[in-house]
Amino acid sequence: MSDFHYDKDTDGIVTVTIDLQGQSANTMNGAYITGMEGVLARLGAETGLTGVVFASAKKTFFAGGDLHQLLAIEQADAALMHFIERNKAPFRALEKLPVPVVAAINGAALGGGFELCLACNQRIVVDAPHAVVGLPEVTLGLLPGAGGVVRLVALLGLEKALPLLLEGRQLKPAEALAAGLVHQVVPSVEDLLPAAKTWIKENPQAHQQPWDRKGFRYPGGDATSPAVRQIAVMAPVTVKAKTRGLMPAPERIVDIAVNSMRIGFDAALRMESRGLVALIPTPEAKAAIGTFFFGMQAIKSGQVRPAGERWKARSAAVLGAGMMGAGIAWAHANKALPTVLKDTTAEKVTQGKAYSVGLADKAIQRGSMSAERKAGLLAQITTTTEDAALDGTDLIIEAVFEDIDLKEKVIATTFPRLTEGGIYGSNTSTLPISILAEACPDPSRFIGLHFFSPVDKMKIVEIIMGRKTSEDTLRKAYDHVQQIGYMPIVVNDARGFFTSRVFGTFMDEGLHLLQDGMAPAAIERAAWMAGMPVGPLAVHDEVSMELSRKAIATHLKLDERLGVVSGFGVHNTATQAIAPALCEQGRAGRHWGGAGFYDYRPDGSKQLWSGLGQFRLRDAGVSQRDAIDRILYRQAIETLRCRHEGVLRSEVEANLGSIFAIGYPAHTGGALQFIRGTGIDAFAARAAELAGRYGERFRVDPAALDSLRSPSALPA
Repeated sequence: MSDFHYDKDTDGIVTVTIDLQGQSANTMNGAYITGMEGVLARLGAETGLTGVVFASAKKTFFAGGDLHQLLAIEQADAALMHFIERNKAPFRALEKLPVPVVAAINGAALGGGFELCLACNQRIVVDAPHAVVGLPEVTLGLLPGAGGVVRLVALLGLEKALPLLLEGRQLKPAEALAAGLVHQVVPSVEDLLPAAKTWIKENPQAHQQPWDRKGFRYPGGDATSPAVRQIAVMAPVTVKAKTRGLMPAPERIVDIAVNSMRIGFDAALRMESRGLVALIPTPEAKAAIGTFFFGMQAIKSGQVRPAGERWKARSAAVLGAGMMGAGIAWAHANKALPTVLKDTTAEKVTQGKAYSVGLADKAIQRGSMSAERKAGLLAQITTTTEDAALDGTDLIIEAVFEDIDLKEKVIATTFPRLTEGGIYGSNTSTLPISILAEACPDPSRFIGLHFFSPVDKMKIVEIIMGRKTSEDTLRKAYDHVQQIGYMPIVVNDARGFFTSRVFGTFMDEGLHLLQDGMAPAAIERAAWMAGMPVGPLAVHDEVSMELSRKAIATHLKLDERLGVVSGFGVHNTATQAIAPALCEQGRAGRHWGGAGFYDYRPDGSKQLWSGLGQFRLRDAGVSQRDAIDRILYRQAIETLRCRHEGVLRSEVEANLGSIFAIGYPAHTGGALQFIRGTGIDAFAARAAELAGRYGERFRVDPAALDSLRSPSALPA
């Protein structure tokens, strides 16, 4: 079978159908380069040629660069530059053909695939949800290096092109048409080829690209126009503020996009190649490709899912109408899953459903929801105060207060309401699932389903396996999480599981820095520079010190009940010291008294409390570099412990969970990828240095590190 099917019709139109063998999608691999060069040579020698159509035999049109190949590249050198230039050269050759060229886009055309389309004179796409187009390279730590930056700026102008390049958005057909990325949308795949050939026949002279025509002007103004000059000045500042200088790709995209307007087209293409060559070997690109492409692909494709038939819940119930329970009910209703929301009083359940009303109203204001959609969504939520309303439910999730006695009582009384084959989930954030499971008649059907606040924005669920949880229950829980459009990560039972345990170290390290004499503002700044979404002191105020205090007390009580010393949070000594003291001073957090590490004003503004100096124990002379590393290393070391202890079941879930649930900096690719990216030996040396200077919490088990020395696998 050929990788490129070449067919010339009686009208002189050649249809080139790309069908790279041995793979599900067309990518820019070695076979592509050789085949594409051969196609261009044949087209150049063709007699009676009147036009060219590029089509695909795959479900997708073209997926772009071969990421496995890019991931293996270790250095930016002349060989890599030659490889990139050879990949993109056929696109420029297409633009020089003396006949019109059309892209017949039957499915996703992303990255290099859409760059091929940009080199065509006409882009026609089928009206199907999967037929998205765009340049998502920035999300992989790269830039569109096959002409995407240069051509998109020439096509749309700097103002319209930059957001698409910097956000990596994938546009559906109607959006792409409105944005000017495609010229025509046709109803079906069968309409693509006829539409392409008709256009060629009607436009025999439309073979010159706009940027190759004499007198070409950039849409929206050229490099000297005041509007473009203003964008050129402000864009780097905006990007720097957003990325904090931690992601090199967006800054390089802006630089190439702006300068492409100041030099010749072919020189700009060469500059773009150099930019891609510089980015490919970077730790940020490798982290993004490994985590955000291959990692997400592993989750979506079911590589870490238990084997078995797909399960779909027909009904659900949520116990507890507080913010978490109300958010979970929203998540269910938003995916048309009928859900009963139960609490002890009519007032509480009414208030819980009102949470969904508020979210729907905000969506309507943004234009992302209609009044009819809101009505349909709210109709999925039934409120009740009676257990009888739960009868015959496929899935029950308890989301009551984090009190083990209360949870055990609720579980015992409501578990029998499940339908045969139904499963029961607990939304606990730290309490052992295996212990809670003892309260239900069938522990094999009990599992942890840890949602994150706010549920409508945090699209990830930590699934916790108890000692007696069956694989069948895990499969059903996994499928349910995906059914409502959330990302599942699976962990084994332990105190604090994975996310709460690691997140606790982030918050605690902020307080250790406070005890070590670092200025509170400098602590928050260090977290910002590290790439954390919010500083640890601000996070404490949102979570509440009262909750931290109660969690400490709960686990001490649990230790006493079980007759063990769990060691949970053993290194979180700063939290243990400061939480009770702050609560005693009436500063439990933003939503618990309106004061904590910050003072909160009625207008919503805040400032750090002047009394935080009381918690200073020493002047350790902590540098900004040390503060940043302490924040990152503390979490990475705890994640490594979770992996070594068997709490984490796969490396991909560790990385995705640390980013999406905990907020670990995205540019690292996740907590374990941070260790790999730093270098295992370099990480060990720096951890030892931090341990010697600041304490045993930074001590790393050599055996745990050694387990990372083999290449990452999915699952790991």
